[in-house]
Amino acid sequence: MFAQAPTGAAASAVLALPGLIRLIRMRLGRIASPDGVAFVGIDGEPDDPAGMTAHEIAEHPFGTPTFTGRSWPLADVRLLAPILASKVVGVGKNYTGHIAEMGGRPPADPVIFLKPNTAIIGPNAPIRLPANASPVHFEGELAIVIGRPCKDVPAGEAADNILGYTIGNDVSARDQQQADGQWTRAKGHDTFCPLGPWIVTDLDPLDPADLELRTAVNGDVKQHARTSLMIHDVGAIVEWISAIMTLLPGDLILTGTPAGVGPIEDGDTVSITIEGIGTLTNPVVRKGKS
Repeated sequence: MFAQAPTGAAASAVLALPGLIRLIRMRLGRIASPDGVAFVGIDGEPDDPAGMTAHEIAEHPFGTPTFTGRSWPLADVRLLAPILASKVVGVGKNYTGHIAEMGGRPPADPVIFLKPNTAIIGPNAPIRLPANASPVHFEGELAIVIGRPCKDVPAGEAADNILGYTIGNDVSARDQQQADGQWTRAKGHDTFCPLGPWIVTDLDPLDPADLELRTAVNGDVKQHARTSLMIHDVGAIVEWISAIMTLLPGDLILTGTPAGVGPIEDGDTVSITIEGIGTLTNPVVRKGKS
């Protein structure tokens, strides 16, 4: 156990028990430190980065995590993608505004696809544009992180199987998407699934069904919507996907993007902000450049 438990906004996030600290509500992340890669609980406030601290979690963040006693100022370590999923399940056509701008029709049931986990990158890691793809679009999305193995989950029990929420960018090569008629190549390139900056385990008093989402490119806001505009909400999405496939701890579900998607180019910076979670920022470079 570390000598001092998390303080500030995260003080209510933990419950001291004999020999361990159990996460009740906290930001969960992964870091690269001089000592290696670790899962961490992060306390402090994002608007004061210098005051944020990463506390090492033993093994993994699922179930009842315990802490090793080691901690680092967040400014002294590198944030990685908060989770490495066995699979990333995307939901397409889940906002009417985005469907309209893409010339489609609202689906009766969720439309899903898979992205490889090799597409995952963390905050501040570069999105690398393939030489043979143009245009490549950003898609800011709320992301669900699964917390336990589950199958055939009723919508009303979805929350019991969710570890928390993070931010995702479903980067997509539009020319390849249109040429192929299916989405694996267009959405599966390495670096095409930025995630982060961390996982929030409990959004209370906010509701994942009604969060503000903003995507900006070079500071210019391109997407501004609320998750209440989803056609299929979090519960319906988990129910639909888990009826098809078993979901494992750490699996990621991208819940769809609102209207306003557009191209990104070499030298751009994309920032996606979701209320109650934080901001995910990634630079954009042409593949082959450092």
